[in-house]
Amino acid sequence: MGAYQGRLACPRCLTDVQEDNAFRGCPSCRREDLAVNVHPVYQLDGVSLEVDQSAQGVFGYRSLLPLREDTAPVSLGEGSTPLIRLRDLGERIGLDRLYVKDETRNPTWSYKDRLAAVAVSHARGAGADTVVVATTGNHGAAVAAYAAAAGLRCVALTLESVPSTMKVLMQVYGAEVVALASGPERWTLMRKAVEEFGWTPMSGLADPPVGSNPFGIDGYKTIAYELITQLERTPDVVVVPTAYGDGLAGICRGFDDLRELGEIETVPRMVAAEALGPYSASLASESETPVSVSARPSVAFSIASPVATYQGIRAIRDTGGTSVVVNEDAKILAGQSQLASAGLYVEASAAIFLPAVAELAAGGEIHRDDIVVCIATSSGLKDVDATAGTLPAVPSIAPDLDDLALAIGEI
Repeated sequence: MGAYQGRLACPRCLTDVQEDNAFRGCPSCRREDLAVNVHPVYQLDGVSLEVDQSAQGVFGYRSLLPLREDTAPVSLGEGSTPLIRLRDLGERIGLDRLYVKDETRNPTWSYKDRLAAVAVSHARGAGADTVVVATTGNHGAAVAAYAAAAGLRCVALTLESVPSTMKVLMQVYGAEVVALASGPERWTLMRKAVEEFGWTPMSGLADPPVGSNPFGIDGYKTIAYELITQLERTPDVVVVPTAYGDGLAGICRGFDDLRELGEIETVPRMVAAEALGPYSASLASESETPVSVSARPSVAFSIASPVATYQGIRAIRDTGGTSVVVNEDAKILAGQSQLASAGLYVEASAAIFLPAVAELAAGGEIHRDDIVVCIATSSGLKDVDATAGTLPAVPSIAPDLDDLALAIGEI
């Protein structure tokens, strides 16, 4: 039996919200001009963390996910991703126990598959026939794949500026993809489609943003569950590349579950690695209201949000964490190259965690013996053009050993 109570609640004012009204955030807080996402409510008494080995993907933890008993899960084998220790890279930046949770191993190569698996399962169980997502690529590819597996129609509202690879990934899974000029245009159009057509939103549609589909966000809880099993203890720090704080909040909620279940005593410090800085600005303001910063292009386009969310700020504050801004493309791409030299090719938006961690280590905010886990959120194959710009041209040579030696610098 699951622990989900069939309703959601606001983490700030505790207002109850029914499932049909879950996608715009808390109505009470909105009346106070504060945008706050709502989260599924669970009763954890008598619930066990034990994995159901007969279930696929993240649904081994079904008792801790927001699904009703009669909902059939939609899985593509997501989750159970490896935890890789980066000994040499860690040593270079002064950390003895630096790990990467490699979410590129998920079916569509990003951790968004965890969100999509749960959100699409819930949507199908609730009778949806069409799901809609506003996306720069990873979220859309994941939703498109899971919607295809569920037999649901998927509409993806993306940006003109996203790489063609991202658009192809959404289209190949059968999504109907359209591109708009800006993020706010997508949200406005999405709200109208949800209201007029009755489509089910898979991503955020509120403005100011509150975060994504709250059922899907709880799919990220499974990262925390897996980490405890893999490490056999609680990490000290978890670093998450962050835009609207879905991953940050979801992983933190997973650790909160573990503490309530008596599996751990403390929750790790949650760190947002961000490209533009709204979380750092919001933390500095000491206000409940998220701070916006100026938008600008970034090689980490998947997380280049100028707006923070309440859920992300709260995850940082509640755990004594912090945010690190890495706003130089060269630093992010250098981090991508360093990770590739260790055998991990991740998207620039994911690679941002490495310069962020290096900055924290250099400043003494994390210590040499801390267990630090970084979330590699998506594969570098999502945007190969950004990487290609940092690499030399591939020479064409004759089938001659002298030419080969000359080309590779042997002579």
